[in-house]
Amino acid sequence: MNWSTAMTTIELAARAVTMGIAGSAAIDLWALSLRKAFDISSLDYRILGRWLGHIPRGQIRHQRIAAAASVPGERVLGWLAHYGIGVGFAALLLLLAGDSWAESPTILPALAVGLTTVLAPWLVMQPAFGAGIAGSKTPHPWPGRLRNLGTHTVYGLGLYGSALVLAAL
Repeated sequence: MNWSTAMTTIELAARAVTMGIAGSAAIDLWALSLRKAFDISSLDYRILGRWLGHIPRGQIRHQRIAAAASVPGERVLGWLAHYGIGVGFAALLLLLAGDSWAESPTILPALAVGLTTVLAPWLVMQPAFGAGIAGSKTPHPWPGRLRNLGTHTVYGLGLYGSALVLAAL
């Protein structure tokens, strides 16, 4: 395959959408498992939507995003963003790893991208939400950081598993 032709660009997009949805769904299943088994909560995507909804109004940084005014459709916006971001990072993996990886996926590139994606919440979202870099302003930052690392590892595994399925088709 060569990603530069029109047909393979469509294939790249289809793979990215499929892998991004699978990786994001793996995160959601992981979060559900943690909540059911250990009563450990994860990010409410409504909060992500609230943050995104405030950006066009010029409000990027908050003292405490949970205390910010809600925005219409914040839950839907947050869920769409969660899956859209997942698709975007899957496309990045495919572009970086190339068509040979897509044809015969290995775990290391997928895990590397999955773990690297933890930088987005640590360096962008959490500071903008008022939680500080990597949750440094939260009462117990290390448990949150470890949960973040686990979540993004699961995302990488979801990318890899879905890439394997697509390669087999």
